Amino acid sequence: MDRKPLRSDLAWSSADRIVVRGKDLPGEILGHLNLGDMAFLELTGRTPNERESKLFNALVVTLVEHGITPSALAARLTYLGAPEAVQGAVAAGLLGLGSVFVGSMEGAAKLLSEAIAAGKDAKAVVAERKRIPGLGHPIHKPVDPRTRRLFEIGRETGFYGKYCALMEAISREKNLTLNATGAIGALACELGLDWKVVKGLGVMARAIGLVGHILEESRMPMAEEVWHRTEEESTRHIKK
Repeated sequence: MDRKPLRSDLAWSSADRIVVRGKDLPGEILGHLNLGDMAFLELTGRTPNERESKLFNALVVTLVEHGITPSALAARLTYLGAPEAVQGAVAAGLLGLGSVFVGSMEGAAKLLSEAIAAGKDAKAVVAERKRIPGLGHPIHKPVDPRTRRLFEIGRETGFYGKYCALMEAISREKNLTLNATGAIGALACELGLDWKVVKGLGVMARAIGLVGHILEESRMPMAEEVWHRTEEESTRHIKK
């Protein structure tokens, strides 16, 4: 049976060289690229220009931290049970990123990519779908301040375009808050990123935030208190 050739264009190394996306790691990357620019290089195969760097870094910085969310609680509780495995605690938190939390930006990017390709307007999109990813927020309403700033940066860098305009039109059509993940999904499309990797922006960014939660948990623990109070309150009716 013929075997499919194995190939990767991401990186290679030898005794005296480490090359990532065609660039020498010590000579062309270290000290030259920040973390966001490195992520852009990894995803696209090229370093961003100044405008792309400003926007891309804004997108990922937005996603680093959002307080005591379910993913942060999962990380803290896992750390309580396995303090020797920081990576396990981070992984536990990342596993909760999906269609409701953080991952909705992928759904928004996919929806916008398909709608623009098909020439659909906001009314057509809303007519076809009951639920639109990237819309609505329990706290930030009627305006999500992150969305406002992200679109400002999009305009400053020249990347506010047809995807952003369509996302805002859909928000008006549904009369729902356009949240940060909807804005990020639209701006990621403007940057030319494949919608399939847009959730990955949240994964890489939130990993940083979760490390921060674990460090705080090691210094100011709350997971054990959360555990005991949850058990006590959820079983109170049984103990009566």
